[in-house]
Amino acid sequence: MPKKVKPAGDGKEEGPVPCKQVKLEAAGGPSPLNLDSPSGLFESLISPVKTETFFKEFWEQKPLLIQRDDPVLATYYRSLFRLSDLKSLCSRGMYYGRDVNVCRCVNGKKKVLNKDGKVHFLQLRKDFDQKRATIQFHQPQRFKDELWRIQEKLECYFGSLVGSNVYITPAGSQGLPPHYDDVEVFILQLEGEKHWRLYHPTVPLAREYSLEAEDRIGRPAHEFTLKPGDLLYFPRGTVHQADAPSGLAHSTHVTISTYQSSSWGDFLLDTISGLVFDTAKADVELRAGIPRQLLLVETTAVATRKLSGFLRMLADRLEGTRELLSADMKKDFAMNRLPPYYVGDGAELSTPGGRLPGLDSTVRLQFRDHVVLTVGPDQDPSDETREKMVYIYHSLKNRRDTHMMGNEEPESHGLRFPLSHIDALKQIWNSSAISVKDLKLTTDEEKQSLVLALWTECLIQVV
Repeated sequence: MPKKVKPAGDGKEEGPVPCKQVKLEAAGGPSPLNLDSPSGLFESLISPVKTETFFKEFWEQKPLLIQRDDPVLATYYRSLFRLSDLKSLCSRGMYYGRDVNVCRCVNGKKKVLNKDGKVHFLQLRKDFDQKRATIQFHQPQRFKDELWRIQEKLECYFGSLVGSNVYITPAGSQGLPPHYDDVEVFILQLEGEKHWRLYHPTVPLAREYSLEAEDRIGRPAHEFTLKPGDLLYFPRGTVHQADAPSGLAHSTHVTISTYQSSSWGDFLLDTISGLVFDTAKADVELRAGIPRQLLLVETTAVATRKLSGFLRMLADRLEGTRELLSADMKKDFAMNRLPPYYVGDGAELSTPGGRLPGLDSTVRLQFRDHVVLTVGPDQDPSDETREKMVYIYHSLKNRRDTHMMGNEEPESHGLRFPLSHIDALKQIWNSSAISVKDLKLTTDEEKQSLVLALWTECLIQVV
């Protein structure tokens, strides 16, 4: 059957596009998505829209609706999460608030129907059937392998955390009032149908979640119904609400979201402190004290002009900066993202395998998409000089069961090297394979020590 693509911007269908599916063996059988690589997955997820077209015309700009009459894809989507999955999940120890929310939109307001403590399936089903409540299941990728597989690839593709929530809504009911989110949203319709209304943003590319009153948002800019296999994308800030049509079966969809706190503003805040730190070490004017009592009075025009001059000086210095110092963003991403998808016990992620690297070895980086390299000031509190160091963070040992839950401080995994190792590390990062002898380090001992440290963390292998 042909697929139809409907950019939600103008309501017109693009002509029929030949149905082209990439078949790959997934853990539970054939997958209609290309899970071979991060870019391959995203391309197949939005097919037949081309990736270049998506980012040029839709990303952060306007909604995109992809309606598919594809029974293979519809069956696959249904396998990602079903209403029937809740029974077995509840038996594993789910809790209200943390794992599950039960809610319903009543007269334009959200009514939360959560109980206390542990979720019992019979009570959950009773609220679903009798109170017509929507069940919101938080971060199902913690338990559903195929969602883990998809979201792990998407985190590699976007270079940003990717979370998800499942919404199961009884027929003739609505779970949430009109609202907008601070994330880019991809909706996959899994079971039944969902009727959507999208409105023009009141805050374009919003940085926070907010409810919106019906009398503030006006008439819907787009209105349509999703069926299993369909995909809907809309930018952060897009006001939306959705309900399950009456007279049909329940609706299940998964919201896959990304790019929270990933704006240029966030990146500027992350890098500016390192730039100021570096510049102050080289420029005595930045180390001079502020005027007396400046903190006790309103900011003066003189102080404002002084700061403006410093910002221009920082901008000039930034133009010639070789290594931006990332304070937190790269580290936080590596610490909080999903570990690589694996089948089995995942020993290859925690135990070095293959031959021990030596001076005569040729090595290559592995798990490239799960490793970040950054330069930052030494985090050792005993080092008062705060010299620059090279940090390598990775997600190989991250815990899948706490992904995106925010309920405990994650542990960082990685290595620290002197700044003199940066060129050798970039050689390894930028080569398909490289001889240890050819690494740009002064001594053979340094070369061997570097590759042994990387090998021990399972980041390189001998070829």
